[in-house]
Amino acid sequence: MLRCVLFDLDEVLVDYDRSIRVGRLAQLIDSTPHAVHAAIYESGIEDAADRGELTPEAYLDALGARLGRTLGIDAWTTARRAATRARPEVLALAHRLAQRMSLALLTNNGVLMARQLPQIVPALFPLFAGRAFASAEFGASKPDPRVYGACLERLGELPEATLFVDDNEANVQGALLAGLHAHHYRDLAGLNAALARFGLP
Repeated sequence: MLRCVLFDLDEVLVDYDRSIRVGRLAQLIDSTPHAVHAAIYESGIEDAADRGELTPEAYLDALGARLGRTLGIDAWTTARRAATRARPEVLALAHRLAQRMSLALLTNNGVLMARQLPQIVPALFPLFAGRAFASAEFGASKPDPRVYGACLERLGELPEATLFVDDNEANVQGALLAGLHAHHYRDLAGLNAALARFGLP
């Protein structure tokens, strides 16, 4: 019997467009989209932050140094918010589930994302208040099985009573290795079918 549904963030609970994030940040710090994309996605800085190897301050400093600009938390948050849109139909399902069990969120991101998420996607709150985690908080990133176990320990939930939902097949396999039930998200109909197997709406 399920007691918890653990959601991924991007492309499950929200639509996320990297190009919008990159373009908006370039505009805010007077840089170029090419330079911003390279700094975030080709330098290894973002991945290091996702694994918890950089504090929020060190992460922003590293990106800023790479770009030759001062990068503040407000610009970073504004750009991420511009690129992120909640999916109303998935949130509606989450609200229904919350009447019967606990919900949580686990995203491959740095600590800064966890801190700023209420500003980036206000629609997720208060539904996920106190239960929205970034992989960096556990010192690794999905699909490392240790991330799921550490997250559930923090939540006080058991793997065998938890369904993990992610759009990335590798992350789904990592969750299965950690003992969770898992669903590879492709669309809402598929998620509803997976939940129905547990007797859920």
